[in-house]
Amino acid sequence: MESYIQSHTLEKKCREWLEKIKDYNIHKMQPRPNATALLVIDMQRFFLTEGSKTFCRAGLEVVPNIKRILQAFRERGLPVIFTRHCHHPSGIDAGIMGWWWEGRCIEGTQESEVVEELAPLPNEKQVLKHRYSAFYGTDLETILRVTKVEDLVIAGIMTNLCCETTARDAYMRNYHVFFLADATATLTEEMHLASLLNLALGFAYVTTTDEVIGMLKK
Repeated sequence: MESYIQSHTLEKKCREWLEKIKDYNIHKMQPRPNATALLVIDMQRFFLTEGSKTFCRAGLEVVPNIKRILQAFRERGLPVIFTRHCHHPSGIDAGIMGWWWEGRCIEGTQESEVVEELAPLPNEKQVLKHRYSAFYGTDLETILRVTKVEDLVIAGIMTNLCCETTARDAYMRNYHVFFLADATATLTEEMHLASLLNLALGFAYVTTTDEVIGMLKK
């Protein structure tokens, strides 16, 4: 399956998406530098290696923007948290997901690791999760509370599964969510746009990498 975006068309596509959701994307916010964290979701080899049954081609096209937002957070000493979706080799923690999806990402394997271009630094937390939401059955909320984070910037894959579910759960826990339309990706443009519309209506301010970087400079 070809990607619905390429790095050289992403900016134009993003403008089109934001135009389509503008009537609902009305809750513009300003991230507070002393209370903002970046959440990079599931940018793992399992999903970003061509030939894998779970390959998300569009995910490769947003790597440059994720690198830029990562750099902006690191330069300012702001918290960066990665998630990795993986399961025990026995499948004991897979539940319905083991039936729903073909193949599992196994914890401790190379394919479960974050891709080299976005490799976490030693001081950056990696949250291991077994469900779409990064909050479900993990210590993510404890980490955010301890570090006094109130604003979450979300990037990664896939837009309509782990990214959207995490954004919804964050909103339900009273976090202000900034969802990066040009640093998230999924399998088709229809899926991506549908998620952006849902999120703008009820859960997040849908924005861009450049806008958030600009806000952090203020």
